[in-house]
Amino acid sequence: MLRAAGVGVGDEVVVPAFGNVEVAQAVTLAGALPVFADIDPVTYCLDPEAVDAAVTSRTAAVVVVHRFGRRADIGRLHALGQRHGLLVLEQGESEAPYDEIAQRRQRAGYLDAKLRGVRTPDGGDGHTYQQYVVRVPGNGRPDRDAFARALRARGVECRVPVKTPVHRLPEFRRCVSLPETELAADETLALPVEAALTKREMHRIVSACNALGGLLQPAF
Repeated sequence: MLRAAGVGVGDEVVVPAFGNVEVAQAVTLAGALPVFADIDPVTYCLDPEAVDAAVTSRTAAVVVVHRFGRRADIGRLHALGQRHGLLVLEQGESEAPYDEIAQRRQRAGYLDAKLRGVRTPDGGDGHTYQQYVVRVPGNGRPDRDAFARALRARGVECRVPVKTPVHRLPEFRRCVSLPETELAADETLALPVEAALTKREMHRIVSACNALGGLLQPAF
């Protein structure tokens, strides 16, 4: 799509660093330079204000990635693109069937109501819960990683959704300030929310998480 739009050598393309490296790689394959902008801490998608700040005279496009079942603020991003004369491309996620999305939302609602000691995701803007991503706040030690290990020891599968932001990878290393991206990479953890989960499994997730609340007490 970038090549078809004429994006190439000498152009810059604004992309998120929180997520898959393939987006930045696609920009490089087109001959352009990926420029990283920060994310919105609620949606984990590109923050329109951060994108606006990253735009230069060489910026040709923005690649917006919808994340975890939440959509980016595409209206503001398209308006920004029109204002600067930029191509705005969207990369979505493969959506589950409607019935499965309804069940995921039901399980997410259960977790929202029962979980303690973690920050649950904001369910606004038609969240489809492709992943149920919580925040495990840090207090000077790797709480998220310790929390994840303890959950796995209790039989709860969980995963770190973004282990290393793209701007930290050797081939794309940049000296850029992305505080929300850095914080999200350090704090986020995806918990099970699949439609196939039984009530007993959901209860196990909640019990295991809530039993670990002591890891999350703030440092004074």
